[in-house]
Amino acid sequence: MQVRVIFFGVLAEVATINVKFYSDVRSLGHLKMLIQDDFPEFVHYNFRISVNSIIVNNDPELKDGDEIALLPPFAGG
Repeated sequence: MQVRVIFFGVLAEVATINVKFYSDVRSLGHLKMLIQDDFPEFVHYNFRISVNSIIVNNDPELKDGDEIALLPPFAGG
């Protein structure tokens, strides 16, 4: 299974990319571990996660082709 992860705001700056594809992802928890391995500095940032444009607070089942977005706090007016 392959999923697309989109990084926004400061997370994109830290990662130096906007999009990364991950294969063989078993769950959102597993994906979080893979992202942490690739970008250990993310531990210093707060962010929300959305799956297919829906913010999640649990560990939903992922499907092939899902789009996961990492959303840091936004500010503005």
